[in-house]
Amino acid sequence: GKNLIQTLPNPNGSGMLNQNSGKIENTGIEIQSAYRINHNWSVDGNYSFLHMKKPIIAAPQHKLYAGANFSLGRWNVSTGVQYIEGLYTSVGEKESKEDFVLWNLRASFHIGKWMDIWARGENLLAQEYEINAGYPMPRATVMAGFNIKLHTPKR
Repeated sequence: GKNLIQTLPNPNGSGMLNQNSGKIENTGIEIQSAYRINHNWSVDGNYSFLHMKKPIIAAPQHKLYAGANFSLGRWNVSTGVQYIEGLYTSVGEKESKEDFVLWNLRASFHIGKWMDIWARGENLLAQEYEINAGYPMPRATVMAGFNIKLHTPKR
């Protein structure tokens, strides 16, 4: 790639500055797998490795994910754990990296043809981390809601 825009600290010390990254030549590998154990259970996972000659903000060197999904009747529950290592949060003179583990959980219940209720928890381990330096990500969060499906009449 070339001339990707990166937000970097201003060398003059007054905030942030958008700059072209110049030419980058990064290589890596990624593998992914999924398996349905039976009608109710499935698992999936992936791994990626990125070799960066020139570091890029928000790009991790290693990323590993493992997840599982369970469905039974009207219920669906899924969970996943993601490990991030060597994520560049800033580059240049003040280069910094982050390593962290995230655990997410989701559940939904299908009430009927027109309505589902759901709940979701993200970063349930309450990890302190940043993707971009100076901008902390939320710690553990929980959300819930419902989906209403309106049917349109057939013509």
